[in-house]
Amino acid sequence: MPLFDFHCKQCNCNFELLVRGSTAYVCPECGSAEVEKLVSLPAAPGKTKDIIATARGQAAREGHFSNYASSERPRRK
Repeated sequence: MPLFDFHCKQCNCNFELLVRGSTAYVCPECGSAEVEKLVSLPAAPGKTKDIIATARGQAAREGHFSNYASSERPRRK
């Protein structure tokens, strides 16, 4: 279910709501129904150590090292 940002025109409060279908949206601060939906920025994909380690392991199994920096690539003899 999508999470949307809203702005209350009455109390000038910004808040997020988990939207389930089309319902009337009310401000959690003042209870006003005078709210407008804001344009939200998409969340960028995270780069955690686990994600990087998984990608590097997959690349090594496939025989390429595209996910490694040049200083981390194995040296050829």
